[in-house]
Amino acid sequence: MTKWMRMAAACAAVVVMGIAVAQGQMPAPAPVASQRDQVTLAVPGHTNAAPWVAAAGRFVAVTWGAAVQGKWDIYVATSRDEGQTFGTPVRVNTVDGDGRVSGEIPPRVALHLPAGASVPQVVVAWNAKDQGTEIKIARSRNFGQTFAAPVSLQAPGAAGDRGWHALTIDAEGLAHVVWLDHRGLAEAPADAGAKAGGAAAGHGSHEAAALDGVAMAMKSRLHYATYGDRATPEQRLAPGVCYCCKTALAPTAKGVLATWRHVYDGNMRDMAFVLLGTPGAAAAPPRISADGWSINGCPDDGPALAVDAADRVHAIWPTVIPGDEPVGALFYASKPASASAFGARQRVTTLGSPKPSHPQVAVDGTGHVFVAWDEIVGGVRTAAWSDGTAAGDGALRLGTPARLAAAGPTQYPVMAPLARGVVVAWVSGAQGTSVIRVRHLVAAGTAATAAR
Repeated sequence: MTKWMRMAAACAAVVVMGIAVAQGQMPAPAPVASQRDQVTLAVPGHTNAAPWVAAAGRFVAVTWGAAVQGKWDIYVATSRDEGQTFGTPVRVNTVDGDGRVSGEIPPRVALHLPAGASVPQVVVAWNAKDQGTEIKIARSRNFGQTFAAPVSLQAPGAAGDRGWHALTIDAEGLAHVVWLDHRGLAEAPADAGAKAGGAAAGHGSHEAAALDGVAMAMKSRLHYATYGDRATPEQRLAPGVCYCCKTALAPTAKGVLATWRHVYDGNMRDMAFVLLGTPGAAAAPPRISADGWSINGCPDDGPALAVDAADRVHAIWPTVIPGDEPVGALFYASKPASASAFGARQRVTTLGSPKPSHPQVAVDGTGHVFVAWDEIVGGVRTAAWSDGTAAGDGALRLGTPARLAAAGPTQYPVMAPLARGVVVAWVSGAQGTSVIRVRHLVAAGTAATAAR
């Protein structure tokens, strides 16, 4: 596999400062939106990377990984003012250094505000790796001050590797989690297992690539479990998943929608989707779009989802436009509540590099659509964003793309919707000095460029 096809699988190792409010730093150069002050989140003396963010009303929670000497712990910080200020970070995992963290495997956080409650519950799911590889989850009922003991979602003693999980909470407070599970590789014959390596062999290694393809992908599955008062044990859903691209979930009126990169006939690495709770459909999942990209390996770069007030689902994902000179691109598509399929894909305008990556999408309370991603510009990884509106027929019109910060490197932006605008978090700075930045983006109300 050529180097440009591979994504950076982990955020830079960093040592950073404690929480502080940074007044007026790194203004965005484009005039399409306003910027509030940035906030810096970090655990002193630790590497801080791989953020995720959630919001409910004015409440915001950010989770990320913090490491010393390569041992990762999972932290959360919460805000009551749309991310303008945060409390002290709280550690979620109870086993020292058992977190497994990278850009495609960030810890995930979701919020649920029960009826009559003054603050939301905070649920965090993360990939843990100690004696084995686990998907762990824990809940806080006091807005992130303390957490209950973590629960493992996979079956006890499950072999092989797993991760690349996604988390959402439905209206009743039930947490839904999906992940990619490779125990089938561990159960394969010894010669294949030794090369595939389960948790040991890198997914981008020559050995893994040599065995990659439709047949090998059938040994990996999408797994699903719930956590809460009506928890259900893990289920095996779709076989044939792409090994190491993150997954995405979105709660809709009809149920929770999942999307992931699937391996279709011909090694086509397209985005699949299904409503959870319909395992028959998951066994032969439909595509969001037939992109025509065949690759004998995993690109380490998955999709993202958002749902608006009308229950329209918005999807964004990375792919490669094939041809004599293949080029990476981001595409967007949406699905009305009444539709069974997504509409035609539209290319998202980026900063112009040949490989934009790690896309995210969010829709605020006014119906405004925000997209974010990162790409290499002038040799520097750069987080960027744009905003716009989606018409009733699904056509998306976006403003001019802009950098999230004036200087880099910046990478792995993630977003959560607010009543007006979004709160966005990302990794900022070079190895050894990077931090988690948080800011509030507000749309300018003009959208000039149609997604192509």
